[in-house]
Amino acid sequence: MLTAKELVKGAVGLVSLPDIYIRLRSLLDRPDYGLAEVGVLIGQDPGLTARLLHLVNSAYFGVAARIETVSRAVNMLGTQQVHDLVLATSVAETFSDMSTGVMHMRTYWEGSIRCGVMARLLAIHCNMLDSERLFVAGLLRDIGHLLMYQKYPGPSQKALIRATQAQELVFRVERELFGFDYAQVGGELAGLWNLPPALESSIRYHTVPARADEFRLEASIIHLASVVTETHRWTGNGEKWVECADPIALQLTDLSVETVDHLLVEAGDQVASTVDLILPNLREIS
Repeated sequence: MLTAKELVKGAVGLVSLPDIYIRLRSLLDRPDYGLAEVGVLIGQDPGLTARLLHLVNSAYFGVAARIETVSRAVNMLGTQQVHDLVLATSVAETFSDMSTGVMHMRTYWEGSIRCGVMARLLAIHCNMLDSERLFVAGLLRDIGHLLMYQKYPGPSQKALIRATQAQELVFRVERELFGFDYAQVGGELAGLWNLPPALESSIRYHTVPARADEFRLEASIIHLASVVTETHRWTGNGEKWVECADPIALQLTDLSVETVDHLLVEAGDQVASTVDLILPNLREIS
């Protein structure tokens, strides 16, 4: 069986991000870029323009007056949130045509969005600046699975079934079956896409947050968001996560069962609206 690195290397054509994201990253990597340039670039993609304006005029941001131009939207959101929006929709576009018998794509993306919402709420709980950026890390933390579902559908489904029946985190089962887990595959994808270091580390090391070095808190938040989301799917309550969570993550975040119960309710209220904001075509994905 291939390693995680070999699996990603062999699928370069399948997992290339759209040109609009690559051009945006190239622009934002320039020290002298201007917000006007970002607006012009976004304006060249009608679909992305529509999603950006829909987002900035939503209750999510609660602006008083309607914003009708990309330039004003970019000025309001800032380049970090524009980057994250383009990245999230670019990844969804890259994988939207995939057909897999392992998991329905709507189920997959709604679970990923739920984890992203939970990660954002946990970041707020931990008093992190720019907590919005943890949303996209939570959203993409499971991206490695889409490649595994394509390459190894049978073993991937076996891992999901075994993990659910045993109420064990799926990455531990995958390490036994594959010799690697979805987080390692996702980390290789993040490296291939040249994603920002904090984002790559959060994806790659959220199953082992102690290895994330200076991004240990970010990886711990994604770890806990992932564990809470996964265990809640088994049990329907917010308590099983405690025995599954990494001790380092618990220590860094000081998270309690009561806090998780509260955040699960808050996350549930936000998921449906966030689906429509970030991935408006989700229900068309089959």
